[in-house]
Amino acid sequence: MTTIPQLVQVLQELLTSIADQIAHETGFVRRESKLGGAEFSQTLVFGWLANPDATLSELVQAAATLGVLITEQGLANRFTAPAAECLRRILEAAVGLVVSAKPAVVPILQRFNGVYLQDSTTITLPEALAELWRGCGNASGTGQAALKVQVQFDYSRGTLSQIVLQDGRAQDRNAPVQSATLPKGALRLADLGYFSLPILATLSAQEVYWLTRLQAGTARYTPAGERLDLLALLHAPDLAAVDQAILVGSAQRLPCRLLAVRVPQAVADKRRRELHTEARHKGQTVSQARLALADGTIFITNAPADKLTLHEALTLARCRWQIELLFKLWKSQGHIDTSRSDHPWRVLCEVYAKLLAMIVQHWLFLVGCWAYPDRSLVKAAQTVRGHALHLAAHLGSASQLADAITIIQNCLAVGCRINKRRAAPHTYQLLAALDDDFDGLHLYMMNSDASSIA
Repeated sequence: MTTIPQLVQVLQELLTSIADQIAHETGFVRRESKLGGAEFSQTLVFGWLANPDATLSELVQAAATLGVLITEQGLANRFTAPAAECLRRILEAAVGLVVSAKPAVVPILQRFNGVYLQDSTTITLPEALAELWRGCGNASGTGQAALKVQVQFDYSRGTLSQIVLQDGRAQDRNAPVQSATLPKGALRLADLGYFSLPILATLSAQEVYWLTRLQAGTARYTPAGERLDLLALLHAPDLAAVDQAILVGSAQRLPCRLLAVRVPQAVADKRRRELHTEARHKGQTVSQARLALADGTIFITNAPADKLTLHEALTLARCRWQIELLFKLWKSQGHIDTSRSDHPWRVLCEVYAKLLAMIVQHWLFLVGCWAYPDRSLVKAAQTVRGHALHLAAHLGSASQLADAITIIQNCLAVGCRINKRRAAPHTYQLLAALDDDFDGLHLYMMNSDASSIA
């Protein structure tokens, strides 16, 4: 668990000495300048943290808060290729600085040595950057430049363990985050874009638990080696749920548990419509087997039943959406994917600086409200935004910066919570209820639109 004094040290080190060193190494700073690596990164990080749509006028005012007087044109001239590389390297350094929170008291999460979520989000870039970050492109010739941000974080302690930048056209299944080492006893949750039987086998060998949806077309066998007819199993009379040992993969024959529940017809029909829509968008067709499997919510896991029951697994699987909500927060509140400019290097500098701002914001969440399961990160982001320039002004003094962070901590503790919901419980409510009477919540999960875990 990171304390406020430790966070102060991390912030000061990253945005002063590390930033200055990287600025010289990348050639952004070749001689002494009033806008060195530290001042440049602080101006952009805290300026865009305070206002994600900040103009050059507002950014130079952020610089003035730091004691640096520079004109709008002077700042605009600093958005260059070396500046972008400098910010990318500082971003990389930030990911290597471990900041963690005291976990919220949620018993099911405490069974594992961390619950690691991973996913990616893509940011479209100006076409002039296509040689640096290659997008997928399309028939109209646009989309040639894009950046994919791979993220892995521990939902229990909040630690951002991986943030890796890739070409927008890169496949999630081949992402470096796939081979990241996780602690023994941890649980990994990822969507089907990361489904890889060799990766799952490696995680099992490392004594890491995993829970994932089953990819359609994956070979399935009974422990005796006989082919398993999943459709017949799922539609067996008087059998609404399945929890049994199986082997997956023609070559791997990876041992795991099959967890499945039938869903209401309305939910199945909605899933099929979505599959057809997605296929038309991609110019593809949907296999009959995949359409038939829409009748159930199907997972596989290597966690034993005494570690994770079927009902617990279905509930815990919903946590994967927390990383989608993190991306939504970064885009809707942090505007990491928008810019007021069309100048390629300014746009790229803005993307890197805003990602840095989101990391700093996340660190403040960890010391301020992560220990509360009913935290509202949207409210927390709004609070942090209001204090961003105050933080920047006190970055040079450890005691004053600690005081500023303490004020944010107090604000987050009292004003950034969400109310309970009866009709559609929040994820934290579902997790907490696993230690209470589960029947009502099980009924809710079985009869609601389970798209969030499908």
